[in-house]
Amino acid sequence: MKKEIGNWGNYPVMESNERNFSFLEDMRKYIQTAKDFIPRGNGRCYGDASLASNTINTTQFDKILSFDPENGIFECQSGITLDQVLEVVVPKGWFLPVTPGTKFITVGGAVASDVHGKNHHVDGCFSHHVEEMDILLADGSLTTCSSSLRTDLFEATCGGMGLTGVITRIMFRLKKIETSYIRQKQVKAANLEEVLSLFEEYKDYTYSVAWIDCLKKGSAFGRSILILGEHASLSELNDQQKKEPLKLPKKKQITFPFNLPSWVLNSFTVKAFNFLYYGKNFKKEINNTVNYEPFFYPLDAILHWNRGYGKKGFVQYQFVVPMESKQGLIAILQKISEKGLGSFLAVLKVFGKQESLIGFPMEGYTLALDIPVRKGLFDTLDELDKIVLQYGGRLYLSKDARMKPEILQAGYPHLAQFLSIVKKYNPENRIHSAQSDRLLLTTPDKATRISTGSGSLISAD
Repeated sequence: MKKEIGNWGNYPVMESNERNFSFLEDMRKYIQTAKDFIPRGNGRCYGDASLASNTINTTQFDKILSFDPENGIFECQSGITLDQVLEVVVPKGWFLPVTPGTKFITVGGAVASDVHGKNHHVDGCFSHHVEEMDILLADGSLTTCSSSLRTDLFEATCGGMGLTGVITRIMFRLKKIETSYIRQKQVKAANLEEVLSLFEEYKDYTYSVAWIDCLKKGSAFGRSILILGEHASLSELNDQQKKEPLKLPKKKQITFPFNLPSWVLNSFTVKAFNFLYYGKNFKKEINNTVNYEPFFYPLDAILHWNRGYGKKGFVQYQFVVPMESKQGLIAILQKISEKGLGSFLAVLKVFGKQESLIGFPMEGYTLALDIPVRKGLFDTLDELDKIVLQYGGRLYLSKDARMKPEILQAGYPHLAQFLSIVKKYNPENRIHSAQSDRLLLTTPDKATRISTGSGSLISAD
């Protein structure tokens, strides 16, 4: 069925012939005859990674295949959402090993984007907890892979944005919990220097993230609120909470009813929001116990909150720079402040060590900003890209809607190896997306291509 689709940023939007499947054989038959396609889950990545003229929507491929409540092993089809997983496993004393800031992504999407969470410095990415998975390849064959079986396919699929095939089945390990509550600590930081020091001071916490004011200048440059968390033990709950320690949170959701006019989102309103948000914490430190929902998924309580960025949509700009490149983080924040690119949702995290083929995280600092699309924005982001590369960083493919091919190549040292694996399992580039075409990953006949030798951009002319 042809329709206009866009991902969470509502930029870009394109017409697509979208197919839904509930049965493996039906999906296989389509793949064997389709000219081209890209798998697509719930559309919660931000840019154009799961957009194409033909898409396979996996959200009806959403069955639980097995759950071992003794050992915490969960097996499911790829279209099930994290929300659906949580409803089953939390009452049994288990939690997701890694979760991003929304529970409405599919498990297949979690693998394809190799999502990280507030606990990357402790638990790594989602793929680190995957036991095995099945993938429908471009020729329609079904293949099982893991970290020890068809390792190349496994590594290229984790973070590979769907280019190796359609993930159909995933088995992964869960995290044991005593309660569904989080012991939360919030600490106000007067500036960037202080929040980075607090990250170091509280590095033993499992979960850590900071909201940061990107527009403040002077001595309050980078003022922040650091939010820390641990899964609460039974003994840490109050008497009321102890009655149902593994209780699922109530679904309290409101709907953002329409797209806001673009003029509403400007540096003045962002400054006003930042003033109020920073000021809401009257104390230097606040300690409390909350259910997991507001800690991990505060924005999921507002359905369609992306409409708040207007009809033109928004891009999320997320980068990481190495730990030793703190000056790079400062330079980027200064440029953001200078250009007035403040965001209501500016999130700073610290990544731990990770060596993976095409994964985004590296040991260092990562900042994510939601910025409405407007005139001149992409030129400014191009300037930021250069600073990111100057300090040895890279951008997140799952959030990207406008990166240039040379920026991708410079930031991902194993890109040529990744492409050689994609070529092996997707030899005719039948699986491709608007993003992979834009980044010249699946367009070998274009004037510019990526060398599989030195890895440098070369001309095919």
